[in-house]
Amino acid sequence: MDTVRLPSVTRVAICGGTHGNELSGVYLVRELQKRERETQQEAEPVSVVTVLSNPRAVQQCRRYTEMDLNRCFTSAILSKQLEVGALYEMERAQELNKILGPRGSATAMDLVCDLHNTTANMGLCLIAYSDDNWISLHVLKYLQREIQSVPVRLVDLGMTRSEAYSLESLGKHGLSIEVGPQPHGVLRADIFSAMQDGVRSMLDWIRRFNSGTFFQGGEVDVYTMVRSVDYPRDPETGSITAIIHPQLQDRDFCVLRPGDPMFLSFTGETQLFEGEEPLYPIFVNECAYYEKGIALWLTRLRKVQIPPVQVQAD
Repeated sequence: MDTVRLPSVTRVAICGGTHGNELSGVYLVRELQKRERETQQEAEPVSVVTVLSNPRAVQQCRRYTEMDLNRCFTSAILSKQLEVGALYEMERAQELNKILGPRGSATAMDLVCDLHNTTANMGLCLIAYSDDNWISLHVLKYLQREIQSVPVRLVDLGMTRSEAYSLESLGKHGLSIEVGPQPHGVLRADIFSAMQDGVRSMLDWIRRFNSGTFFQGGEVDVYTMVRSVDYPRDPETGSITAIIHPQLQDRDFCVLRPGDPMFLSFTGETQLFEGEEPLYPIFVNECAYYEKGIALWLTRLRKVQIPPVQVQAD
């Protein structure tokens, strides 16, 4: 494949606390803010801005106060004329759009990276809106080479920019770093270290890219979202009647074949996966998704060829 030359990535935002009880990102952003003077030296080929996205939720150690902030970055909400007394997270989304965007504008951050934790066994997972963003895929390739302590993967949401709903979509490029398993409201040293390594390696790749380093292309694995699956529920009460089967629990990114155990009912009956093809579950039994009616997401594994990249010459 021919080399793709891309504009430099000189303005980067690192955001934590979009969900106020996902503490690795909260504390990593606070640590970065302590060292802000060191990271803003003139010699640096990248300027890093750190943002505590939902300070009110962080203060309360809650996912959100009134509405999930990471679902508030839709075009409808960002363009809405808010009335006095509007939901806090909707107001905060518009504030962040002004700080980091506006989305789609020439003044938007070159890259927005949003930090998250999950209770699911996801390792270190990058989440992007498409599989043709060469910056995100090259960051993935670099992190897989540099980080050995935890698996590194990428999930493609398979959405257009017009369908975007999350914070990282405010930048010209955007990705989330999702690390788990970690209970919400808790810090684990291994999970914090994995996130720290992910951010450090991402910024290292950007510095090298901006300085003119040539990055070879290659093939990477991408997990593309297919659909979510809810828990089995009582048709009258809506209460769940089964839980994730022990053979599926903690097996995020492991193949799930038709006929494999999926749920275990409270009466001890195994319910099997009835799909038509092998798929790969992620966010298995994620704590925060109970309220969304999601037991897990199913993804399809694909091989994606990425071209060599180098920064555009001035």
